[in-house]
Amino acid sequence: MGQKRKTIATVVSQNEIAPQIYDLWLETDLAKEACPGQFVAVYPKDGAMLLPRPISVCETQKDKNRIRLVYRIAGAGTKEFASYRVGEEAEILGVLGNGFPVSCAQGKNVFLMGGGIGIPPLLQLAKEMQAHKQIIVGYRNQELFLAKELAQYGTLYVATEDGSVGCRGNVMDAIEQNGLQADIIMACGPMPMLRAIKKYAEEKGIEAYISLEERMACGVGACLGCVCKTKEIDSHSHVHNARICTDGPVFEAREVDI
Repeated sequence: MGQKRKTIATVVSQNEIAPQIYDLWLETDLAKEACPGQFVAVYPKDGAMLLPRPISVCETQKDKNRIRLVYRIAGAGTKEFASYRVGEEAEILGVLGNGFPVSCAQGKNVFLMGGGIGIPPLLQLAKEMQAHKQIIVGYRNQELFLAKELAQYGTLYVATEDGSVGCRGNVMDAIEQNGLQADIIMACGPMPMLRAIKKYAEEKGIEAYISLEERMACGVGACLGCVCKTKEIDSHSHVHNARICTDGPVFEAREVDI
């Protein structure tokens, strides 16, 4: 990964693809450096909001210097981003964090698992990974953003909380109801989902890599605002903590206590 840096990106397109969920393409040379599971920090133009908002990389077009961010409006910062129009500029910091170890799954039977706004990082991961991919995604309802695109790169299984599409329940229910098995798991989503995946992986004795979604402040490891408990002692804080923004967001599930 190259040196993280601030740069000005230009909006190529933006669309609302589900209620409160936006699909933003930016032109930036950071696209050449971005790996699946990494993120960028986008700075609001409103000076009253000092901190950038971390958004996972959904997809890249390296030949066109384009990066895709799919995000949910969660507060004032992301609400501002949703107003950006084609040609506008945005200040971003990137590329941040460590991504998924794509080569670990080479030739294996892999679960790619995502829930809610943890689904977007799976798209570039699915595109790059040379493996037998079972893509298991969980939604609240029938608003299946990115599902058709994901289905191009593996066998797609859908769970919805309201049972409107696929199996009723969550991603773990989808595994059980479809009798699925894997050698390795790569996942991103809300903490209850990741805890269930960690437990499942330990019971089955398989590797799992999980991307921890956490509210971040600085995005570069200085503020210690996004720590999680780990088995190993962190060289920065000298306690059993890791900074999700720099040590993560992707961790081997056995390394973290969540």
